[in-house]
Amino acid sequence: MIIEVKVPQLSESVSEATLVSWHAQEGQAVKRDQNLIDIETDKVVLETPAPADGVIVKIIKANGSTVASGDLLAHIDTEAKAGAVTPAAAAPAAAPAAPVAAAASAAPAGTGPAARKILAEKGVDAAAVQGTGPGGRVTKADALGVGKPAAAGSSVSVPATQAPAAATAAALPQPPVPPAVEAVLADRPEQRVPMSRLRARVAERLVQSQSTNAILTTFNEINMAPVMELRKKYVEKFEKEHGVKLGFMSFFVKAAVHALKKYPVLNASVDGNDIVYHGYFDIGIAVGSPRGLVVPILRNADQMSIAQIEKKIAEFGAKAKEGKLSMEELTGGTFSISNGGVFGSMLSTPIINPPQSAILGIHATKDRPVVENGQIVIRPINYFAMSYDHRIIDGREAVLGLVAMKEALEDPARLLLDI
Repeated sequence: MIIEVKVPQLSESVSEATLVSWHAQEGQAVKRDQNLIDIETDKVVLETPAPADGVIVKIIKANGSTVASGDLLAHIDTEAKAGAVTPAAAAPAAAPAAPVAAAASAAPAGTGPAARKILAEKGVDAAAVQGTGPGGRVTKADALGVGKPAAAGSSVSVPATQAPAAATAAALPQPPVPPAVEAVLADRPEQRVPMSRLRARVAERLVQSQSTNAILTTFNEINMAPVMELRKKYVEKFEKEHGVKLGFMSFFVKAAVHALKKYPVLNASVDGNDIVYHGYFDIGIAVGSPRGLVVPILRNADQMSIAQIEKKIAEFGAKAKEGKLSMEELTGGTFSISNGGVFGSMLSTPIINPPQSAILGIHATKDRPVVENGQIVIRPINYFAMSYDHRIIDGREAVLGLVAMKEALEDPARLLLDI
């Protein structure tokens, strides 16, 4: 019995995806629910399991293909035996030889950029040229010598079947390669790869944010000593009680929610000519992953305890590393927090994540000299930056919102007493 493997139903906001990689080949036996394919959307990587036990008899969509919901990917024969099907890669007869010019464009890695260009213009297959450079590399001089009478002992050769094409190409005007350009490009390999769907989507949204929002950033410095002392005092008891480490992000989330409650416009968004005030606090936490930046959402963060926030953030980090974040976990959000401090950032101006209207940027905490009561003292200082959409948020609300976060972190009792 032949069973079809199809692309699973994608989110309404996702019209197409990319088939990243097959984990099985034609002729291979697979088990029901075994992951066959990774399909990447602009937010997540979806696993496509085998619908039944059997043997893959035909793969229809190859790696790198663009697919949509319901597209046919492969056929599985539930009655076939492994190895009885010849892989498609070996079945077709050899394809006819491509034109010489096309072959030249696919020159081996041992050919310099300038040499590849010259050989392509002459219509010569780079594989037919014996290089004189280090490791047999085809140099510019080797490429220029193709089509000319070979000197005694010359190692450059061109097959007779290519001579007419080479002669024709050589008769055409050849644009000179400036020596300075050749010197820069020589022995400097480059690699061109397409953006992943996630990277392309992030780029699109950031450009959208810059072009549609009136972004302004306000800064303040936070004395982290009170939070650090509190954490140091209870870190062991906290981990023993809740099974998760006590970090700093939970304090940052709590301080942000504290400020958003005082100044609701920071938690709002723009919809046409309307301002939408959200009566809930869904905080996006920017997380780095092997695929790029993702922003999973802490739903109803105002109702979460410190322990619940820490557990959820740890879960997000693990899922991001494994590419297991779901679409639901990445959708929505009313305010975002980006912690560049974990990478050592001192200061930055974060970009708003649309359709939100504000984002908090946190940086590395460093001992710095500050003045207290007329005396210079050393304190662990963190520079906070809040970017906001000046179309709906005035400087007053932005500055006071950041001050509210500062006061909450420098006196954590405020978070408990909600003052």
